[in-house]
This record gives sequence, C-alpha cells and structure tokens, in this order.
Amino acid sequence: MSLLQYVNPLQGTESVYQRSHGNSLPLVALPFAMASFAPQTNEAGGGWWFHPSHTRFEGVRLTHQPSPWIGDYGHLTLLPQTGPLKLSAHDRSTSFRKQDMSVAPDYFKIYMRRYMSTLELAPTTRGASMRVAFDTKQGPARFILSAFPRESSVTINPEQRTLVGWTKAHAGGVQDNYRMHFVLTFDCDMIAEDSGLSDEHMKPIKSLSHTGERIGGYVGLKLPEDGIVNVNIATSFISEEQAWTNLNREIGGQSFEDIRALAAKTWEKQLGTIEVESDNQEQLATFYTCLYRTCLFPHAIHEYDEQNKQVHYSPYNGKIEDGPLFADIGFWDTYRTSFPLYNLLFPSRMNEFLQGFVNAYKETGWMPKWMSPGERSMMPGTLIDVTFADAVVKGITDFELETAYEGLFKHATTPAEDPHYGRKGTADYLKYGYLPADLYTHESVCNALDYIYGDFCIAQIAKQLGREEDHKMLMERAKNYNKLYDPSIGFMRGVLSDGSWLSPFDQHEWGGAYCEGGPWQSSWAVQHDFLGLADLMGGREGFKERLDALFAEAPLFKVGSYGFEIHEMSEMALVDFGQFAISNQPSFHIPYIYTALGYPTLTQYWVRKTMDELFSANPDGYPGDEDNGSLAAWYVFGAMGLYPLSPGVPQYVVGSPLFKRMTLHLENGKDIVIEANHETEGSTYVSGIQYNNAEMSKLYVTHEELANGATLQFQLTETPQEISYSEADLPYAMSRA
Repeated sequence: MSLLQYVNPLQGTESVYQRSHGNSLPLVALPFAMASFAPQTNEAGGGWWFHPSHTRFEGVRLTHQPSPWIGDYGHLTLLPQTGPLKLSAHDRSTSFRKQDMSVAPDYFKIYMRRYMSTLELAPTTRGASMRVAFDTKQGPARFILSAFPRESSVTINPEQRTLVGWTKAHAGGVQDNYRMHFVLTFDCDMIAEDSGLSDEHMKPIKSLSHTGERIGGYVGLKLPEDGIVNVNIATSFISEEQAWTNLNREIGGQSFEDIRALAAKTWEKQLGTIEVESDNQEQLATFYTCLYRTCLFPHAIHEYDEQNKQVHYSPYNGKIEDGPLFADIGFWDTYRTSFPLYNLLFPSRMNEFLQGFVNAYKETGWMPKWMSPGERSMMPGTLIDVTFADAVVKGITDFELETAYEGLFKHATTPAEDPHYGRKGTADYLKYGYLPADLYTHESVCNALDYIYGDFCIAQIAKQLGREEDHKMLMERAKNYNKLYDPSIGFMRGVLSDGSWLSPFDQHEWGGAYCEGGPWQSSWAVQHDFLGLADLMGGREGFKERLDALFAEAPLFKVGSYGFEIHEMSEMALVDFGQFAISNQPSFHIPYIYTALGYPTLTQYWVRKTMDELFSANPDGYPGDEDNGSLAAWYVFGAMGLYPLSPGVPQYVVGSPLFKRMTLHLENGKDIVIEANHETEGSTYVSGIQYNNAEMSKLYVTHEELANGATLQFQLTETPQEISYSEADLPYAMSRA
C-alpha cells in the first residue's frame, strides 16, 4: 500500500504574517534535498508567496526557504506560457481551479486555464524533470525563467537547446562570491528570434546573453505535433560545470516518468521507516504528512564532482571545500524533537549531518546556530550543544568528534569578537553564572537557561572523551538555573548584576528577559534536572501545582518589549490551552514534565488533547510555526507514545500511543513495535505497560533498549489511573544522578 497517498504538502500553508498555521510550504522535494519546488501564487507576499486560497499561479518556484522569517536564496520561478509575452509575476499569472493542481512530495501537476497547458514536475536532489503539455492552438509557446532581486546572468543557446546562468538572490548568510548556477535543457528546438531576456523591471531585452540586476530569460519553443516538451533543470552552488555534472548524474537519459517513479520510490522508503496500523484515515494522513515534513530539513548543499568526491561551496569562507555541508536549519527550533527523531530513525544520516556541522565550524572557527545558507545568528543559546550531545550519548559518533568537542567547548568558554558567532555575553555569563538583565536587556533569562542546559550537554561529551576536569566544571555550571528562579513568584526571572531581581514583574508580559514568550512559557527549560527544579518549588507536588496553574490560567498576554502583538501571542490566545503555547518550541516539553514528576495521566491527557484538537493534515493543520520539522516531529513522537524529554540523556519518557500498532524499522535491522490495546475506541490513559512481555513500572525507556529492538504494549483505558511512582521510576534528573 502506498504511504504517499496520505501525505498532503498543503498542510500548514494557510498562514499569514499575523497568524501561522505552520508557515510551511507545499514542497515537492526529495528527503533533505538541496533543491525544492513549490507553486508560487503571490510573489508580492514576500516570505508568504503561497496560500491555498489563491487561484492565480505565477510559476513553479525553485526554493530553499526554510521559513518566511528567514527568507529565500538561490530562488527563481519557472513558467510555460502561450500567446503574448508577459514577464512580470502579475502580468503572467494564470488562473487555476483547486482541482487543477496536484501537489505531492514526489510530483507536481497544474493545469493553467489562461494558457490551456499542463505543467508537471518530478524532483531530483539538485534539480527536477518537467513535462509541459502545450495547447498547440494557443499561439507562440515559450518557457520563462524569472529571477529575483540581486545580480543574475542568463545565456540562451538555441543550437544546443539550453538556458544556463546563475543568480545571487539571497536574504543573507552568504559571501560576496556566492552564486547558484543553473542549467536547463529542452527536448525541442528553440526559436531564436522568439527568445530573449528580461530586465529588473520585467521588460524584454532582445539579447540571448546578459548579466545584470535581476536578469531573467524566455525561450521560444518550436512545439512538436503533440505539444509535449520535456525540460530538465539542475543547480549547483559551485559552478556551471558542476551543475552539468549534477544534471547528468541525477537525470541523464532518464525520462520524466523514470524520474517520477524514482522520487516516489524514495519517498515510499522514507515514509515506510514507520509502519502504522489504523482504521482512522484522518490520523494516518496527519501522521504521515508530519513524517514527510520532518524529512525536508536540513538541506544538503554539498555536491559530488566528476570523481564522485563530496564537495561543497562554503557560504562561510567562500571556498570550495571537501565533505558534506547542510543548511536551512536552526538548532533552537529543532534540538527538542527533529534531531532526536533522526537519531532514532536515521543514525547514518545523522552522522553526515553532524560532520557537516563540524565542517561549518572548521570554515568559520565557530559552531553554527542558524544556517541559511551560512550563519544567520537567530534565536537564543547555542543549542547545537544539545544536538551533538544527544547523538553522542546514543552512540552516534562516526564524525570528527574531537573537533566537534573543540568547537562546542570553545563557545562555552571563549567570547567571540563577532556577535554573529558564539554565545552572546559569554564573559559575563562566566563571571555571574547568568546574564545580568541590566547588561543584557534582551532575552537574558532564556539565553542563560539555554547556556546552562548547553553546558550540561557539552559535559556529557566531555565525559565520553575522558575530559574529567571539563566534565566537572561544566556540570557545576549546569546547576546555575537556581540563580534565576524566584520562589516568591514561582517563575524564572531576570537578575541584575548586583544580584537583585529585575522589577517590575508581570507574569503575562512577553519579551524583555524572555524570548517569544513570558514567564509562563520560559520558566521550565531545565530539561536536565526537573527534580532539582521541583526542589525549588517545595517538591514534586509543588511543581505539579505550578503546571496545573499554567494550563488553568487564561491565555492572557501583554506585548511587553515587542511593542505589538506577535503571531505567537495570537496563536496562544486563540485556543483554550491556558498558557501552554504549543505554537512555539519553548512549550513543547511542558506536558511531558508531568511524567518526569510522576503524574503521567496529566501528560497523557494534555498531549492527546493537543494532538486531536490542534493538528491535522489540512492547510490549517498546525497550531503555530512548523519550523523545519520540529512541530511535525512533536506529533510523530506523540503518536509513538514516547518523547525525548531531555535530549542529551539517552531516554524517552512514555506517553500514550495513538495507533493500535506501530512498527519502527531501524537501520540496524531491528524493529520497535508499539502496540496500544484500547479498552474502548479513543482510550487515552495508560493502565499498564509491558516491555518485551515483562511488566514495566518505570516511566521511561532507554535508547539502548529501543535500539536493540523492542516490543512495547500499552494498555489504554478511559479512566485516569492513580498510581504512585517513586523517584526510582522517574527519568534522569541531574541532581539525583
């Protein structure tokens, strides 16, 4: 049975600047591929250039955009056209009906009403094969390549039936010599006198070769009798010659149907890593669409030269370097769910990711934080600390581990001169153990908590490498979250350089010392020591009461230092989940803290309620920004009934599995089978768990237990179970280790 039938790339695309239902794109692309393609319906929308309510098609866009907040690079738009020459997005757009467009991970098809022509596309890793069925009665036929602002170059060669060139379009994170090269080939003759270029104002230029601001091109086509034209495209960040190498390797003499079949086979294998048994078609669609989303980022931006050697253009130093490199990923967003999922399902690919991140360090002297394609320096912390540690403690070490540790330890101990790199305020963090809120008025609490957790994670790698002094020092620093907790109010709070609290304090005010949230969302980021945090609240029961209050509190907010209502505020306010802002990453782990404290029924209730009410496979299918697989992976883990609550610790807390049976096919040939025996349809609460047919009392499983192959059987009931758990049954906490 095909799993692709369940995937809807339109999931999460019903988004606007003011409110995100995912801020995702309907991407047609191979897993983790360099090039992605999607229908463009509104170029004027900036980062929001597609919306499912639109009925005008401006072309299929070659895109690398990880988020509308980050922007695109190496992008261009492709469109077949008949009749009069029209070049601007507005003038060339064509109407289409909803049933005229089909979008799948492996295949795109659209019938263009204005041009009475059909465009099909099947992706490769660095390009695509396209097939256009022109209506031969519609007058002159052409194929348009439209560039975006910044310098570009196009050369049309009618004799060779090619269009080649490059673009410097980008939104940041590149060197001066950055270019994305492209080559297009056509299987029909070109008409030279009907071909030409477009300038920055989208006006035609009667020339076949030019370089300048936003130069595009259009190719007049001599149609065959059946009107069908095949167009192949390949890209490279290295050179035109490398783009030709990529074209020959990935497409060569294969037909459109060959490329489409290969793309489908690739996705079926990727999705088939998890085999689900269920009669609920809607839940299957949501699950497999989320699994598709987790397999899009990061983008592999390395290539293979003529000798099949792995090479890449470095957006960090502008040189051609050896080895893998990846882009379009932020670690603040993805360390919680995406990378832990890859560690479980795709460890060999994870090794390559990590080597790519090491290469970025070697090319800059600093570990990356937000790569698109180079360093964008977004969001708090250096959460790549967690990504490396979580892999290492799970046995994924087939990369330059010593070099990775060197880079991680560097930003934990050394201030960077360039504020784009390293940890902001490192010198003061080392001096105070936190970031003084009077010296760092922006996100001081969230940055410090992320540094503290990062120190714990780097310590785990130090331990593995036998760096005992480093390990001891970092573990001491990992205790410093207690410097930020104010027991008089029950929240993490900004601390001044003299040790006094930042005042005034408002529990509903966002910004200031917090990032994309306020005290309610930002006070629980102590993933390495929830029991230690509970001690500050008077014990496990005291922490539980704080969480109860969080879910019971009205979804109120004050705009604070943001000065206006950011979309994350809107998304929390528009659903009835209290202060649990699942729309954004800092809240991901909050319901699972109940399990870490010994109250798993509350985890089971809130996770299932969130999955049922706030996720679907539809265009409004996410409660907030999907962010490069992170929110999708949250759903995947929720459906498993497992969650990586403390990445950097090789454990998964148990939840409540969604499906009656799920089988994870691991790379080592072993399977993880998760069965849910429901008392009644839709039962949520766990009354018992068997691990390999033995009763299990603890509230977590280790990575080793899963990686060796395992069967987990959950007994699910309608009624919450009142079971008392000792600390021995609870997952890892640093203060108890």
